[in-house]
Amino acid sequence: MAVESWGDIYALPEDCIATALSLTSPKDACRLSLVASTFRSASQSDAVWSRFLPSDYRSIISRADDGDSLLSKFHSKKDLYLHLCDHPILIDEGHKSFSLEKLTGKKCYMLAAKDLTIVWGDTPQYWKWVKLPESRFSEVAELLDVCWFEVRGKINSHMLSSGTNYAAYLVFTCKSRTYGFTHQTTEASVGISGRECEKRNVCLDPEGEQRQRFQLVPRRVGLFYHRLVHAPRERENIPVDQNREYPKQRNDGYWMEVELGEWFVNGGEDGDFEVGLMEVNGGNWKSGLVIQGIEIRPKESK
Repeated sequence: MAVESWGDIYALPEDCIATALSLTSPKDACRLSLVASTFRSASQSDAVWSRFLPSDYRSIISRADDGDSLLSKFHSKKDLYLHLCDHPILIDEGHKSFSLEKLTGKKCYMLAAKDLTIVWGDTPQYWKWVKLPESRFSEVAELLDVCWFEVRGKINSHMLSSGTNYAAYLVFTCKSRTYGFTHQTTEASVGISGRECEKRNVCLDPEGEQRQRFQLVPRRVGLFYHRLVHAPRERENIPVDQNREYPKQRNDGYWMEVELGEWFVNGGEDGDFEVGLMEVNGGNWKSGLVIQGIEIRPKESK
């Protein structure tokens, strides 16, 4: 029998409403929970949030050291879902983190620096492994001094959510004394192994976008020239390079990120999703970068 009014919808059994909500999205289910008490009750159902969790969520969580206790900790699937959105869990012996994108339930991963291939990364003269309380991982990679800068990471495409446009981000910060990245871009690449990859130029200088847009006005003091750093003057007719990616501050306020590229995962690929970052052409020495990892998450629609 056709539904003739909203009142008829409210009269539907709660399990029918829960089934309908499970066919929407987490965002829509939360919105619809405000419609009426019946919808609010149905929106809390495990039948709804089981559909929003990845089908292999138990297998993924089992790869965490405390996976079993985490699964038994939450009394509802909604609580588990929200926890995975707000609190990334460490898996694979702490070399990766796993979380969910809150609005869609799509999978997000971060590959720890220890899970990346860093050229000269095991040579103490060039790289140092340190502990930072601000990092979700046990160690991060601090760049001491290299001329050949190359970092690569990969993740099996089957671990990602199908039908999703993903982007990869280098998550890093800088020491007070950082050099070698100011006037030299770095080539980033993303794609499925064995296929043509997307390449782009990225800037790893935290002030790169500001340097591009502004110039420091020199003034003469005595016999020496000093830069007037507190009074930048905007350059005329020199727009920010739209073909270059610049670092942005993350919500935690400590780490920065720069987008390395994006790739659509349709679910039929068989291979690794590979991410690369390389600068070897400038010939200059580089230092001061601190890498937490590479994050792979759904790309926000503009």
